[in-house]
Amino acid sequence: MFIQTETTPNPEVLKFLPGREVLGEGAREFRTPEDGDASPLAKALFELGDVTRVFFGPDFLTVTKGEDAQWPHLKAPILAAIMDHFTSGRPLLLDAVEAGGHDDGDYDEDASQIVAEIKELLDTRIRPAVAQDGGDIVFSRFEPKTGVVWLHMRGACSGCPSSSATLKSGVENMLKHYVPEVTRVEQTL
Repeated sequence: MFIQTETTPNPEVLKFLPGREVLGEGAREFRTPEDGDASPLAKALFELGDVTRVFFGPDFLTVTKGEDAQWPHLKAPILAAIMDHFTSGRPLLLDAVEAGGHDDGDYDEDASQIVAEIKELLDTRIRPAVAQDGGDIVFSRFEPKTGVVWLHMRGACSGCPSSSATLKSGVENMLKHYVPEVTRVEQTL
């Protein structure tokens, strides 16, 4: 098994491509070692000690390291954990939590149409581009009175120095262009 690695715009995150399906559809983020208990692979990665976040995408995973950790020391144990997992035949997830990501809110008919347009743009134009950098952006909520869209950034995007520029320059401009009711985009934590 050959696992490729790619850098991401976030220097604390590395993208790993095992050459096979990881999650298939959707994405799943593990922010703490306790979250990682839901996945044998995430748990093994957190047990390395310097891993602070794990993210599974359709055919990749990203690993966030602690500030004091160095990639040259951490990369080989991560590769070994990934290889061990995929050759073991163990399941990726132990629970059946929804992996898609978009939050579903309760909106009136007009706002529901706007939210559907926002989600469509996210799924067809924005999320595929962000996934190339090892991240994901999902819909959190829309405020119809103010036109503010709240999005949650995951994977390499979470904590990335360029994430605010991505949100404001790229995502906000695109959403405002195609969905005139959108006035601003903000990030949820």
